[in-house]
Amino acid sequence: MKGFAAKIIKKVSLEVIYEAIEERTAEIKRDIAELRNKQEADFRYLNQRIDQINQRIDQKADALEQKIDKVDQKVDALEQKINTQIGLVNQKIDTQIGQVNQRLDTIMQILVELSKQKN
Repeated sequence: MKGFAAKIIKKVSLEVIYEAIEERTAEIKRDIAELRNKQEADFRYLNQRIDQINQRIDQKADALEQKIDKVDQKVDALEQKINTQIGLVNQKIDTQIGQVNQRLDTIMQILVELSKQKN
C-alpha cells in the first residue's frame, strides 16, 4: 500500500507540476503576443512618423529649390544689368578715345602748320 500511495502521490505531484508548467507557458505565450502587438503598434507609429518627416523634408526641399530658382533669376538679372553697364562704359570710353584722338590730330596739324610758318 505504501508503494501504491507513493505512486499516487508521485502521479498527482507530476500532474500538478504539468498544470503549473502549462499555466506558466500560457502566460508566457500571452505576454509574447502582447509584446508582438505592442511592437507592431510601435512600428506602425514609427513608420507614420518617418512618413511625416519625409513629407516635411520634401516640402522644405521644394521650398529651397524655389528659393534657389529665385536667386538664380536675380543673379541672371544682375548679370544682364552689369553687362549693359559695361557696354555703356565701353561706349563712353570709345567715344572719349575718339575725341582724344581728334584733339591729338588737331594739335598735330597745328604743330605742323606752326613748323611750316617758322621755316
